[in-house]
Amino acid sequence: MFTYLNPAVRTQLISDGKLVRFDSDGHALDPHADAPHGSTAINLIGPIPLPISLPSIETTVQWYAAVRSSELCQVEALANDLNEDNKQHLFAHLVSSMAVNCVLAIGNPGDNPLVRVHSNCLTGDVFGSQRCDCGPQLDAALARIHADPAGGYLVYMSGHEGRGIGLWAKAATYLLQDAGEDTYQANRSLGLPDDSRDFSDAAALLKYFVGNKPLRLQTNNPKKLKDLADFGFEHITAVKHVASVGEWNRKYLSAKRNWGHRLDDEDLSG
Repeated sequence: MFTYLNPAVRTQLISDGKLVRFDSDGHALDPHADAPHGSTAINLIGPIPLPISLPSIETTVQWYAAVRSSELCQVEALANDLNEDNKQHLFAHLVSSMAVNCVLAIGNPGDNPLVRVHSNCLTGDVFGSQRCDCGPQLDAALARIHADPAGGYLVYMSGHEGRGIGLWAKAATYLLQDAGEDTYQANRSLGLPDDSRDFSDAAALLKYFVGNKPLRLQTNNPKKLKDLADFGFEHITAVKHVASVGEWNRKYLSAKRNWGHRLDDEDLSG
């Protein structure tokens, strides 16, 4: 299991130390054996040198890709069926069965690293949308970690679009926001939670890379701090993280402040 394309590649990756498996507490598991039933086993591939160029930073980071064993099992079964039926042209369907999270190791992470757990946002991270602050936050987080003497990590969570509701529902909430609702009211109008993101995989990744040592987390969101604390992190220092406030996202950020984010009038003044 794992590569679903060629088992020999998987064996070579394990031999080279480029593929590891660990549990929700960051403890190593045998990558050759089946994952324990019902466990949250994470498969991690990397490091992979990745040169990046963003408005505020140009450097090379070490990229890791992570996915749950349970999702890989589903993908492998689908891949086997497609191969047997000579339907390789349908391999694009595999991506819909697997949420791949990422870790970028920046600099030489040491004691008390600077960390950002970033929820994916196609419109902000890729298209440069100004309706949110996600793209600038991603750029600024990488630049701050790169400049920090202790280095650190950016954990990129792929299943968090729209605070966990997905891109289709997010599009609907934008229309509701244009009609006068704020970002949380729009979720409720669709019968969806204010924030349905799951940080369990992020916690497992941080336990693997950082352990139980202190870390500094770039966030304004007290829920993210609480969720990680609930997973056993006792030594997190919150670092305020504000980027690119403007006319398009000021109402959005004001709603976040009203919901509990640690933002003040100066932060929202642009």
